[in-house]
Amino acid sequence: MPSAIHPTAIIEPGAELDEGVRVGAYAYIGPQVQISKGTEVMHHATVDGSTRMGEDNEVHPYAYIGGKTHDKKYQGGVQRLHIGAGNVFREYVTVHCATNEELLTQVGDKNLILAYSHIAHECHIGNHLVMSSHAALGGHVVVGDHVNIGWGVGVHQFCRLGDHCMVGAASKVVQDVPPYLISDGNPAVARTVNKIGLERNGFSKEDIAQVRHVFKVFYKAGFNRSQAVAQLAADQAIDHPVVKTFLDFTADSERGLS
Repeated sequence: MPSAIHPTAIIEPGAELDEGVRVGAYAYIGPQVQISKGTEVMHHATVDGSTRMGEDNEVHPYAYIGGKTHDKKYQGGVQRLHIGAGNVFREYVTVHCATNEELLTQVGDKNLILAYSHIAHECHIGNHLVMSSHAALGGHVVVGDHVNIGWGVGVHQFCRLGDHCMVGAASKVVQDVPPYLISDGNPAVARTVNKIGLERNGFSKEDIAQVRHVFKVFYKAGFNRSQAVAQLAADQAIDHPVVKTFLDFTADSERGLS
């Protein structure tokens, strides 16, 4: 596919656009931007900062990708953002670069970021995220793969969202959300197993049963974290892959679990 650059678009000297990149009317591409083939930057959208964008992304009208960090520690210099392939950034989405050149904001592949959502500095986003409108991730948030974030969710700085978890609409997340669970509320707490999400992603009935068992041990049995791990070991469930993923996540938690 040949490139298609609208005559009103501004492409700053130094920007690198592969063959096949499309840029719409009145869009702006900054001087340190690199965009790979198949990506479309639609009319009135902006890509700025030291941003590397992979193939087949969509940047919809009025989105601002590669904006300056909100972090007050920023002292100037290069701000970096790396984006993978096949992502969709809908209208008015903002994704900010990192605070200094040693740090990085990173977005993986095939993520769908809906209108008015925000991804802050030093966030690390995995693959296949669905982030509904008006949601926001504070700085340094880490999001796993196949995560679903509902409308209007706010995630506090340094929180982590585990693989295949879901956060309900309008929730306030101030602690880590473990893999495979649905968290909801203000503040958000783990409510149940993300059964539908797991089924859609090919988890077996046995896998889902193990997740239910982990949820009951951690959240319903009255154990603290170390007691819950000991109980799972006694039940001989601790070596199951989904249990191991859950426990590895909880072992690294610094903010505690929702």
